Amino acid sequence: MNKYTAWQIVGMVLLALGAQGAIRLLIDHGHAGLLSWLPGGFAVWLSCYVVVTVVGGVLAGWAAGKAKPAERDR
Repeated sequence: MNKYTAWQIVGMVLLALGAQGAIRLLIDHGHAGLLSWLPGGFAVWLSCYVVVTVVGGVLAGWAAGKAKPAERDR
């Protein structure tokens, strides 16, 4: 496993946690889940979940693109 594969795993975990949290928050507005410690309300929590989802997707996509050329070099 190379370093890009590890970054891809981290990105996918962030993507899953962010998407799951956003969906749960949209269904139950009062249950912030992992972000319950964060001051603010529904809009702040939803924005944070969306940012985590996007960052996870971008990180996983970037790492997947970098991992493919590294695998071909073997």
